[in-house]
Amino acid sequence: MTEPLQPDNSKKILVIEDEESIWSLVKNYLEREGFKVEVATEGRQGLEMARQHRPDLVILDLMLPGMDGLEVCRILRGESSVYILMLTARTDEVDRVVGLTMGADDYVTKPFSPRELVARVKAALRRQQLDSVQPAPAQTTPPLPLEPAHLDFGNLHIEPDARKVWVNKQLLDLTRTEFDLLMTLAATPNWVFSREKLLEIVWGYDFFGDERVVDVHIGQLRKKIEATGGGQPVKTVWGVGYRFEPIPVTTSSTNQNEK
Repeated sequence: MTEPLQPDNSKKILVIEDEESIWSLVKNYLEREGFKVEVATEGRQGLEMARQHRPDLVILDLMLPGMDGLEVCRILRGESSVYILMLTARTDEVDRVVGLTMGADDYVTKPFSPRELVARVKAALRRQQLDSVQPAPAQTTPPLPLEPAHLDFGNLHIEPDARKVWVNKQLLDLTRTEFDLLMTLAATPNWVFSREKLLEIVWGYDFFGDERVVDVHIGQLRKKIEATGGGQPVKTVWGVGYRFEPIPVTTSSTNQNEK
């Protein structure tokens, strides 16, 4: 029997935002839903509070006094797998991309709808809890068989329960989102997933979300795989999305790996 999801009031959220009009609005809406909310108005303060309180999700503004949000994001991701939702100005596209490459999981642009923000928070927390209760990825089409203890694709090895991936015998340092993307694609090799479908499966969004978020995280995943010299199994299907294409192991590459 599947363990029931914990109620929202067991979840802790840290908001790192210096504008009182914004953090008070966000805090008010989240507390109405039963979340426990802490607020930090400076980057360094936010880092210390994250270390002390170990929140389930962090809402992080990029424009902060002192240590900016990008640096906070970089340090926080190096220390924790906590879900990071960035708040950015509508015109800061470069900063959004940089933030995602530094480890943020998603972003919301200002001005934003508080109800949409709450919906994204709920979707992210629900996805995280489903991952901890059911390590296998969300059901996709075509239906998946019972998940094995591990998946092997030549020089790429995945252990779903441990949430670990090796390529050429090198352990990849993947974020939670990067692992979920790879696991979703690899669970049904050669099946084409649209960006919209990946948003639904990995982020839990079925009615909102910027599809460019998928592209940035896929790009980071590819870089980490390529850095091992293990080829590239994550393929772009232009105008549609992505698919996982196992790389055949050649005799020469096998001999190299055994050296």
